[in-house]
Amino acid sequence: MSRTFTQLTRSNWSSPIFSKPFTGNTLKAIRDTLANDSSRLELSNWASLDKKRNAAVLIPFCNVHETPGILLQVRSRAMRSHSGEVSFPGGKVDELLDQSLLDTALRETFEEMNISKDRVELLGSIGPPEKSLRGDTVWPFVGFVHANADRTSRNEDLPLSSVNLAAIKRTASKDEVAAIFHLPLAELANPSRNRQYLFRNRTPYFAIDVSNLVSEEDGLSFVSESIEKTLEDEVGAGREGRLEVWGLTGWYLSLLSTKLASLGSHEVK
Repeated sequence: MSRTFTQLTRSNWSSPIFSKPFTGNTLKAIRDTLANDSSRLELSNWASLDKKRNAAVLIPFCNVHETPGILLQVRSRAMRSHSGEVSFPGGKVDELLDQSLLDTALRETFEEMNISKDRVELLGSIGPPEKSLRGDTVWPFVGFVHANADRTSRNEDLPLSSVNLAAIKRTASKDEVAAIFHLPLAELANPSRNRQYLFRNRTPYFAIDVSNLVSEEDGLSFVSESIEKTLEDEVGAGREGRLEVWGLTGWYLSLLSTKLASLGSHEVK
């Protein structure tokens, strides 16, 4: 098995989507790209789905101070699984509350980040779905978080309103979430943040070091508990004391980033 990483050059990340605020036209370009992707999710039949072994997450795009990025959270140390790790909002299917996998992702986003589903504009999904280390199949959806639920009229060329990040942090679940932060898309192309790992010890991908995006702002201290573990474990906040977007979250973010980088300037207005 080859463990040679493909080097990512900055020319691969020249799409204006990494620097310009999200607009209605940007969302359309992303939606079209995801819809035409051959690896997009083929959702299982809900009736036959093993509800106890499936989960869903939302990859939430947003503007913050007119800077395009993704909302991420650090899971509370009190959580039984993946405590202290960076994740997208999401969790396991609730058979009593959910009618679809998308319902699961949106319900968990509200429970964890207090972002109501009427503020989320669905853009699509990415795939194929992977299993978590606990054996659950995790289905990733992609959406845009609006500043409010009113989207009745908008100029598709103008930047969409920025979310109030401070308010989201203030109202997020204290039981499940230790911190919420905004990862600017431009930072995905920052070579100083990139860490080359193997997903499940087999497939190269880029993890993102976000230590200074969280610890400086939220006063959290992160010490990796997985420094001596193999790459296959992917357990803990990160390696060498860093806070990283890695493991399954990092894998999905890497997949999505590659798709975003394919968007040309003619598609992002």
